[in-house]
Amino acid sequence: MNTRTLGTDLTVSAVGLGCMGFSHAYGAPTERSEAIRAAYDLGYTLFDTAETYGTAADPHDNEKLVGEALKDVRSHVQIATKFGIRFDEASTAVNKPLIPDARPETIRASVEGSLWRLQTDHIDLYFQHRMDPAVEPEAVAQVMADLIREGKITHWGISEATEDYLRRAHKVCPVTAVQNRYSMMARQHEALFPVLEELHIGFVAFSPMANGLLTARYGKDDTFDPRLDYRSAMPQFTAEAAEENRELLQTLRNLAEEKQATPAQISLSWMLCKKPYIVPIPGSRKVERMRENAGAAGVILSAAEVATPDQILDTIPMSAVFGGTAVKSRSDLQNNQKG
Repeated sequence: MNTRTLGTDLTVSAVGLGCMGFSHAYGAPTERSEAIRAAYDLGYTLFDTAETYGTAADPHDNEKLVGEALKDVRSHVQIATKFGIRFDEASTAVNKPLIPDARPETIRASVEGSLWRLQTDHIDLYFQHRMDPAVEPEAVAQVMADLIREGKITHWGISEATEDYLRRAHKVCPVTAVQNRYSMMARQHEALFPVLEELHIGFVAFSPMANGLLTARYGKDDTFDPRLDYRSAMPQFTAEAAEENRELLQTLRNLAEEKQATPAQISLSWMLCKKPYIVPIPGSRKVERMRENAGAAGVILSAAEVATPDQILDTIPMSAVFGGTAVKSRSDLQNNQKG
């Protein structure tokens, strides 16, 4: 697979692997990490995880899986992990609300835990998982600068970043990448592209196929475990959405046929060919799907072929799409506990 540069000097595979689904949010977790290691053999070098991607039995399971799978090729891969949230365990929802916590002492504890679980002495790309309204971006960035100086991380980024937060943080410690939701069904963060270009910051796209819908492999009769699978509560997977998205998925199939590719590959190629600093991180446990997604890096769309889907997306109907997990502040949680 060819490579891309995030920020000024972090070279990664053009398509990365989102590892969350091995442990979290997409059905029963797996205890096997061979597929993660197989992704390396397919050309993946960027592997994305987080300290909170885990199971009820082991809340940090995903980092352990990633660390074990990649320990023999550690010097050849780039590991991204995240700090700064925990789940509201009192919630009964399958997709439990997030509680941001980016206090310096929390970050310090998090980085040490992640280094141990990943079996490494440094993290290549350390993302703030969500902005914490109780902690100024400058304070977070200063901790990142300290961790870089200490050699515990080499680059940092922000997930679900806004322009103001990004600019303020970047002044203190240069940001290498943002990690935001981006797909043909979720294009709102394109408004951030001029800022990224001005500041030379990369864009890591999570949910690049709208949680799998844009693979065009799901229909109205597909169901998901309401206890373990976030898709069971996502609006794009309802029976009504199947009808609403019919034209969207047919458009994808038509483009795929023209390029002798799959709908999944077109979904990824569309963003890869739009900007040279975009790196999608689709997730899958299946090696055949990883191979398919890696192949998207070789599907070349011209500027006109990228613009055509954009024009179509502006006009055709489509369902609502999952926009992210609810966020609670620490003060909200404390007030609820007092009540």
